[in-house]
Amino acid sequence: MMDELELLKQDWQKREKEMPRLTYDEIHRMIWKKSSSVVRWIFYISIIEFIVPHLLYLLPSFRSGMNYDVAGSLGIRIPLIVLTVIQYGVALYFILQFYKRYREISVLDSAGKLMNRIIRTRKTVRNYVVFCLSMILVFFGVFIWGMVLSDDLIEALHLHPDGQVDPDRLKWIVVGIMSVAGIVFTAVMGGIYFLLYGLLTRKLYRNYKDLRRMEG
Repeated sequence: MMDELELLKQDWQKREKEMPRLTYDEIHRMIWKKSSSVVRWIFYISIIEFIVPHLLYLLPSFRSGMNYDVAGSLGIRIPLIVLTVIQYGVALYFILQFYKRYREISVLDSAGKLMNRIIRTRKTVRNYVVFCLSMILVFFGVFIWGMVLSDDLIEALHLHPDGQVDPDRLKWIVVGIMSVAGIVFTAVMGGIYFLLYGLLTRKLYRNYKDLRRMEG
């Protein structure tokens, strides 16, 4: 009876030595698949975010609400064109970076390489979000700058106030409203970015910590 128990014990010890390696490979494959899926969704969302605003211009109601003469009246048409070109160029750069990060993640990678690519992806997402929010503030800032320097803001914005209104007072009221709107809109977009990209990057970070535990 003791010999049989000893044989069972030895057999179990042999299996214990084999199990960690199999478990490591299985966990690594699972983490790779989850990480690859997260990065793929980051890439898809960035494309959707880039395309959707342009689709809105196809709607007649949206186009009719846009006044393209305002920028010219405020003398900020050229700065806005420059900012728009920069925004498109950098946005396309980040989209390509997300695609590159997705392609970089390979099942054949070691845990160390996978951790490094997860960190790089999170940094890329963070830089992208900071850039987008900064551009929102810059666009609002350019409009406010144009309003402050405008000699006749009422005419530039095609405002038709009732009664006698002090132009200077109305000017600073509009500037104040625009400033608050810029802060609120940036905060709202920051919340949206946090929900979309924040949840995905937190999943990546959990994968990173799992890999750290495995390697530790």
